[in-house]
Amino acid sequence: MALCSPVTLAGQHARLEPLSPEHEAGLIEAVRDGELSKLWYTAIPAPEKMAADIARRLDLQAKSSMLPFTVFDAAGRIVGMTTYMNIDNVNRRVEIGSTWYGTSAQRGPLNTECKLMLLGHAFEKLACIAVELRTHRLNQQSRRAIERLGAQLDGILRAHQRGPDGNLRDTAVYSITAPEWPTIKTHLQWQLVKPR
Repeated sequence: MALCSPVTLAGQHARLEPLSPEHEAGLIEAVRDGELSKLWYTAIPAPEKMAADIARRLDLQAKSSMLPFTVFDAAGRIVGMTTYMNIDNVNRRVEIGSTWYGTSAQRGPLNTECKLMLLGHAFEKLACIAVELRTHRLNQQSRRAIERLGAQLDGILRAHQRGPDGNLRDTAVYSITAPEWPTIKTHLQWQLVKPR
């Protein structure tokens, strides 16, 4: 199976559907929840740029380098986006990235379950050898969330790329490898059922 083949992934707390232009209004509402596009250390589309961002992601999907998803919560409300990106079909690697959730969907089981579904699909259905997760070095909330998954820090790419404001971004690169997946899977399943 090609790593960029569209698929719907469903769990108890979240559903991931292939991104569609029909999701624009819900994504605009979600990005306004917490004014996420104003965060300086990340590149989350502003409401007025959502249609262009959807088109950009779908163009990358057509070029087999990205598989974008719209994230729905348990009530069926659109709460954000996530993607398989930097797809490497030859070496069976993907990055889970360009992920954002409206503020009201954060700090609950939704992100854990989304990562469990994405990682499970990558390792169990797509036979990936590794999955990367990247974030701005200074995005401590994102780094803590990635570390809670059990991903290992591979290193920091210094002056890796320019951010939306033109500043240079140092990128923290994490990964989970196929041999680590069974333990990580057990850990994520436990996180979903442990008392909060």
